[in-house]
Amino acid sequence: MSDHHSYKKIEIVGSSKHSIEEAIENALAQCSKSINHMDWFEVVETRGHIVDGKVGHYQVTIKVGFRIENS
Repeated sequence: MSDHHSYKKIEIVGSSKHSIEEAIENALAQCSKSINHMDWFEVVETRGHIVDGKVGHYQVTIKVGFRIENS
């Protein structure tokens, strides 16, 4: 067992018709399908899509940190 860990960060954009929180959850759910050992996320950008003067979609860019396997 190593006495240290190494990490990598990737950037992903999630969206939702309902909320910023759901956009984050959607991004993490998709990311977890192909990335193991996810440990944290940070929101780096929040924006939205406007339809007829109202919010059509919330869009959130996040960076996801995950531990490199066997580190």
